[in-house]
Amino acid sequence: MPPAKKTKAKKKKIKVKMPLARVCIHAGENNTIITFTDLEGNKLGGCSCGAAGFKGTRKSTPYAAKVAAEKATELIQGYGIESVQVEVKGLGPGREQSIRGIAGAGINLESIVDKTPVAHGGCRPKGRRRV
Repeated sequence: MPPAKKTKAKKKKIKVKMPLARVCIHAGENNTIITFTDLEGNKLGGCSCGAAGFKGTRKSTPYAAKVAAEKATELIQGYGIESVQVEVKGLGPGREQSIRGIAGAGINLESIVDKTPVAHGGCRPKGRRRV
């Protein structure tokens, strides 16, 4: 007779209520990624245009970024977030529409900071092609 299997008691996940959070938006050429974090940088939830159901060239549209932002705000409703600090990185087409999608979902925007990396000087470029 085989030994009886012990079932482990499942722990309930406790979601912490936080009034203020940070939203990191990475607006690339082909996709826009929206991530909600707490102020220490721990991920709470997020969504991208691909995860919102868009494929191919439709991912790189402002509308897809807005839908992804709205879906990301739905995923973090349990945390009770009232206002956010927005950090935008990249020069993609979904930059501004993703911010509008978050604001349209009823979350207050405390600040919008542009963290796009801009090279100043940097490495020597590769030699140009001469024909």
